[in-house]
Amino acid sequence: MIAVVFLILLLAIFFALSMFGIGSGPEIPWTGVLLLLGVFVTFFAAGIYVGAALGVLGLLAGFAFSDRPFWTFLGQTAWGPSSSFVLVAVPLFLLMGEILLRAGLSERLYRSLNLWMDRLPGGLLHTNIVASGVFSAISGSSVATAATMGSVAMPFFQGKGYDPKLVMGSLAAGGALGNLIPPGITFIIYALITETSVGALYLAAVGPSILVMLAFIAVILVNRKGAPPPGAPIPLAVKLRGLVDLVPTILLILIVLGTIYAGLATPTESAALGVVAAIGIAIVERRFSFRMLHACAEATARNTAMIGLILLGAYVLNYIITLLGIPQMAAQLVGGLPLPAWMIMALIIGFYLALGTFMEGFSMVITTIPVIFPVVVVLGYDPIWFGVVVTMLVEIALISPPDGTVLYVLQGLRKDGRGIGDVFMGVLPFVGVYIAAIVLLMLLPDIALWLPRAVGP
Repeated sequence: MIAVVFLILLLAIFFALSMFGIGSGPEIPWTGVLLLLGVFVTFFAAGIYVGAALGVLGLLAGFAFSDRPFWTFLGQTAWGPSSSFVLVAVPLFLLMGEILLRAGLSERLYRSLNLWMDRLPGGLLHTNIVASGVFSAISGSSVATAATMGSVAMPFFQGKGYDPKLVMGSLAAGGALGNLIPPGITFIIYALITETSVGALYLAAVGPSILVMLAFIAVILVNRKGAPPPGAPIPLAVKLRGLVDLVPTILLILIVLGTIYAGLATPTESAALGVVAAIGIAIVERRFSFRMLHACAEATARNTAMIGLILLGAYVLNYIITLLGIPQMAAQLVGGLPLPAWMIMALIIGFYLALGTFMEGFSMVITTIPVIFPVVVVLGYDPIWFGVVVTMLVEIALISPPDGTVLYVLQGLRKDGRGIGDVFMGVLPFVGVYIAAIVLLMLLPDIALWLPRAVGP
């Protein structure tokens, strides 16, 4: 409901401004815009698959409003971006995460970090955040991180007296870090659409990632109702021996992120190296088998096909709206509004927050960035900074009730029979933290931009 109200309010603002002649810009075809919006809402409300909905919407818009034979270029339009070398990194990162899950690396990671976090008030809750953050550095996917850490962590909480809301909320918040912490897949898609540097986006994400993780830990320290007191002190020798379990994870992080930051490999090449290293770890752990590899490949193919269909439909829609000149029209209109740039950016962020309550984050980026990005450039905002903000907004969409994908993934892992209301209530403080972090990034953009500027091209 909040999404529909916000979208209507946003359209009303632009309509009122254009009716009174405020701001310079082209005449907006309001009939076409409202028809497209109506079809868009109808498709998604009817539960039509996202990829099909985007593609059909693009074709309808083309036949209704374009006087050019756009269909003769659809094949080339869809094939060009889809065959990009950068996009190959997506299935490779997914495959690496599947191999690590079946190799048992995630459980060793959780146990090792818990030895060091146990003495903090709310110990296991902090382990959820930190372990998810570390696993995100080799996963690249929020859903994969939430599913992996959720399946590993939940048995640790049985009989410990923790508040189920905090347990599920911390797991959801930790899982959401999967896209923000490099090598997040959303950055790859954003870079492909906007033609920005993936490496620069990864560097820009370091500061906000640390900021958000520390804020999550602070939320747990303040709101740890129901958490049992810290257990008995763990001998330092035991903690140090536990660090051995972190070696495979650290090795993978060095291979994947180290080669990117050092300029030795592209994100696609580093993802391929990560897959090879993950197979090597599985062999050393004696978890490797061709049956396991087949299961990993099957799961990866299924997820890649889903993403590929969404991309295909989105490219068709993006081609049509570009052909109709909608991005340029929107950029000119916004550029002529008598509002400060920060206020327009606040409207854009509010638009994404509302959209995320009923639309999956990945689809949200692919669908909206071609229209929103030219507006952001006209406003004078840095494309790298905006890429980080958009990724954080995607994270919020993934953990926002009632449609957050991560929330339903975690609910599906529960064995206690409790309702999803625990997940919805538990994640709200962490959603607030994410929104506060975005506001802070607007006030202090150097939190994201200092590292890319320091490292240089």
